[in-house]
Amino acid sequence: MTLTPELAGTVVESGPMRTHRRELHEGWRLRAADGPVPDHLRDALGDGSVDATVPGCVHTDLLAAGLIPDPYLDDNEALLAWIGLVDWTYETRFTWSPDGHERHDLVFDGLDTVATVRLNGRVVLEAANQHRAYRVDARAALVEGENVLEVAFRSPIRYANAQSLELGARPRPYPLPYEAIRKSAANFGWDWGIATYTSGIWRPVRLESWSIARLAEVRIAATPTVGGGRVEAAVRVERSSADAPSAFAVTATLGGSRGEALVPAGSDTAVVAVEAAGLERWWPAGYGDQPLYDVLVSIREEPPHVRGDLDAVVRRVGFRTVEWDTRPDADGTPFTLVVNGQPVYVKGVNWIPDDALPVRVDRARYERRLRQALAANLNLIRVWGGGIYESDDFYELCDELGLLTWQDFLFACAAYPEEEPLRSEIEAEARENIVRLADHASLVLLTGNNENLWGHEDWGWKQYLDGASWGAYYYHELFPRLVGELAPHVPYSPGSPFSPAQADGSTPHPNAEPHGTMHLWEQWNRRDYPTYAEHRPRFVAEFGWQGPPAWSTLVRSVSDSPLTPESPGMVVHQKAMEGNVKLTTGLLPHFRVPTAMEDWHWAMQLNQAHAVRFALDHFRSLAPHNAGAVVWQLNDCWPVTSWAAIDGDERLKPLWYALKAAFAPRVVSIQPRGEGLAAVLGNDTGAAWAGSLVVRRLAFDGTELAAQTVPVSVPARGSLTVPLDASVAVPGDPAAELLVADVPGGSVPVERGFRYFAEPRDSGLPVAGYTAETRSVDGGSEVRITATTLLRDLTLLVDKADPDAVTEHGLVTLLPGETAVFRVRHRADLDPQLLTDPRVIRTANELVAR
Repeated sequence: MTLTPELAGTVVESGPMRTHRRELHEGWRLRAADGPVPDHLRDALGDGSVDATVPGCVHTDLLAAGLIPDPYLDDNEALLAWIGLVDWTYETRFTWSPDGHERHDLVFDGLDTVATVRLNGRVVLEAANQHRAYRVDARAALVEGENVLEVAFRSPIRYANAQSLELGARPRPYPLPYEAIRKSAANFGWDWGIATYTSGIWRPVRLESWSIARLAEVRIAATPTVGGGRVEAAVRVERSSADAPSAFAVTATLGGSRGEALVPAGSDTAVVAVEAAGLERWWPAGYGDQPLYDVLVSIREEPPHVRGDLDAVVRRVGFRTVEWDTRPDADGTPFTLVVNGQPVYVKGVNWIPDDALPVRVDRARYERRLRQALAANLNLIRVWGGGIYESDDFYELCDELGLLTWQDFLFACAAYPEEEPLRSEIEAEARENIVRLADHASLVLLTGNNENLWGHEDWGWKQYLDGASWGAYYYHELFPRLVGELAPHVPYSPGSPFSPAQADGSTPHPNAEPHGTMHLWEQWNRRDYPTYAEHRPRFVAEFGWQGPPAWSTLVRSVSDSPLTPESPGMVVHQKAMEGNVKLTTGLLPHFRVPTAMEDWHWAMQLNQAHAVRFALDHFRSLAPHNAGAVVWQLNDCWPVTSWAAIDGDERLKPLWYALKAAFAPRVVSIQPRGEGLAAVLGNDTGAAWAGSLVVRRLAFDGTELAAQTVPVSVPARGSLTVPLDASVAVPGDPAAELLVADVPGGSVPVERGFRYFAEPRDSGLPVAGYTAETRSVDGGSEVRITATTLLRDLTLLVDKADPDAVTEHGLVTLLPGETAVFRVRHRADLDPQLLTDPRVIRTANELVAR
């Protein structure tokens, strides 16, 4: 058997009696069974039906048939809310005949959500969980010749409401009871997300025919050894009949080595181990390479039989150790990630479903998004608990790219019933996904929920619940027990935020600043962003600031005329409570609110970038006291004003450039320390950093007013704080001066630090002066801008010239006489001069200068 990289994580067919897998993705039709279908669609969706794509969902099928408008445009969300109130039925026909196999299983990798499955009129499955797969023995229902397969979905809205009545209402932040159904919480709408209320066969479906035995479960634990690696594979075997007496040999191969174990007659489990030499360690991005190795696990009858291998799987693993250091220290309880014995400063982002219709996210789209994350110097992706367990493609790509993954169990911002039928569904879902994800080298944390521990303490839940269950059993008992049973090598935390118990047995508040993980939302909700500096968190798992999407994304999705910050479509595409009010109050201390729409758009995008950059510089300057920050959020699921760095049309917002700069391998920032200022150097490379720190106080016209030069040596993966002389740190004219800190020279670029003594609106920033030149290069153009005045936060909004144009350089501050070069990828026929249009070349200057 020849193994290729494409086989990683897949099932391998082998031997004369091998499992036969037949996808059932053709010939599907969709019809509305019951519910408020609009009159003009009744003929098409009632007595008739439309072609359906599987995997898919109702929305994508109706879109493909031209029966509904794009839900992401204008106020179409409201026009299409009826879809979630309708019961939908999918049907297909396929031919089948006996092929000599003993078992024939119908396998659904994902049903969204509440479904009755009938095969030839016989009910073979009742499903009620989007987050798990289902397998049923279909032998009794199959017939030779034509077979009819029907999947009937109930309205998710009506089902959730009915379950809420049965289980009892629970506190949550949004109207519909998403906690009463095992479905993506964000599918019911969130403060950045459209409500779609999807239904459909959203992951593959197939007929599996097999004989004698199959590998029902394979759990891989990969451990590095001196000079190599060791794999233990815990397998569970399913026999085709309960009374089959056969014993089976389970074999594991790794790097040319082979191990074997026996599953005796009467048993269904075994653990097989194999070691191999010459295997290298897997490292996170920025810390080393990501070598991955195929592990083949196969099963055959014992003693050997001519039938050969009955079943086999291939998993791709990396060898590394991982732990989170939470040993109490003088300042509280750290939360420090350690990989292969090396502390890792976490540069993270929160991830939401990349499309509100998740079936549209394929491997190529995952790769685009994750490569954007990697290019922003990120090293960790937290998969947030209100979304979905992403497909295998996502985690495989994270393994390959060195992006660490932190996976929440899917519970977010609500109290969850612990009663049946949810209790059993949640255990089945957790078991399946722990097993599915635990062998990924990138997975470094499983977390019980998002903000539910915090909500129980601070959001008035205790009175509302009046003794009702709220999910504590899941977070404190069920999940740690299952992780310990199925994946003891994977760290677990009961929630985010979470404060570990103390040595005296006390449990701090879950969002306590000195302990564990913390979410910081007071700044966005009520306070200005400079107050981030009042906090000294050990680890920040959520914080963020809003900004609108790229201009071309905005005008594609909102057709208001005139387009204003509060025109009807803009309001629809702003989901946060008092979002526009918070945007304005968050801007005013720093910039005046522009009257022109394009200036408003740029001001809000820039303020978002400033807020997050300010916080990240502060947090990183606290290292190692602070062990990381996870920004809310990387991506969007539709075109919307939100906290994302990449908008719903996959375009970079200025925030993305702020992340890239703040998380650069080597940075200098200027921070308050005591009564004065200090330059803080961060070195996230594996080599010591030596040179001369040069800090200059300059007038806005470039005149040097004072300077300080200090020889510095920063250890690998370390930091250094250098106090600044008062002669440099104290301005003569705060409105017209700035500090610039740099360590010039060296082989690794340094992100230099700037500090202004006045807010932009109170400063004397001049009218932007520059010259701009373009030249054609492979794949696009190079734009060379030379400053004739101070240019603050020079950015090219290249999508205004070409919606598909991209540059990965932005928020560049230039002193008079300095030059920046922007490489722009764009369509071949674009006139490069469009890239020098004042609508494209933006700075903070034009938001200030009059």
